[in-house]
Amino acid sequence: MEQPISFPSSLHVPAGVESGRNEAHSSGVSWAAVAAGAFAAAALSLALLALGTGIGFSAVSPWANDGASASAIGWTAIGWLVLMQIIASSVGGYLAGRLRTKWVNVHTHEVYFRDTAHGFLVWALCLVITGAFLTSAAASMIGGAERAGAAAVNGSGQGQSRPNGYLVDTLLRATPSRPDQGNATHAEVALIFANALREGSIPSADRTYLAKVVAEKTGTSEAESQRRVDDTFARAQQTADTARKAIAHSMYWTFLALLIGAFVATFAATIGGKQRDRVPVV
Repeated sequence: MEQPISFPSSLHVPAGVESGRNEAHSSGVSWAAVAAGAFAAAALSLALLALGTGIGFSAVSPWANDGASASAIGWTAIGWLVLMQIIASSVGGYLAGRLRTKWVNVHTHEVYFRDTAHGFLVWALCLVITGAFLTSAAASMIGGAERAGAAAVNGSGQGQSRPNGYLVDTLLRATPSRPDQGNATHAEVALIFANALREGSIPSADRTYLAKVVAEKTGTSEAESQRRVDDTFARAQQTADTARKAIAHSMYWTFLALLIGAFVATFAATIGGKQRDRVPVV
């Protein structure tokens, strides 16, 4: 009969591990360090964003041939966004790695992975905090703009704050000018253009109706009125397409900047963690 295997009573059990268990009491994530790094990174991001906005407004001028061009402003904004992510993410990740709890009896590879995870968590939490703040600020600004626009419409009756207001006014501009017959026509034409932009073309019935309205409003011939309608709609399409491409490109660069921020945060956390473990015990 085989004899049972006996272990010496002096078998060493690592600190923090109970007999019969292979898990420690403490978690592998130091949430206090993650939160500290995330709040520091979010504060730096907002401060750098304010600085970049001030620099951008200083470089823009309403006068022709004065100040930076739109292309230069766009590329500068992209570069500033990347730089902002590098600075804020590196500081937040380093703080999380330096302030986290020192793990004992853990393999070096596991420590490296945990530091990397701490940096990524700092970046993610910072992104959530910054996004929530910016969304709240944007909602407040949009609400104020809507109230101001409503006040302008109710006060003056013009309603020029609509997106296609300028194009509609250009379409209905008379030569020579005629007294305005009311703003209901402008609103109706704006709705027709908005529907046509959604569908991609002006329905034939709407095109005929717009030509009649333009002819009545401006005193031009029917052919000239139809040409005005087509030219104005083409300009509206070009404006919408330009805005769409600009938004798409800005989202691509924002995604790239955020990826750079995630990488920098994880790398900085590993540096901070290494320096934290090298601190001698006094």
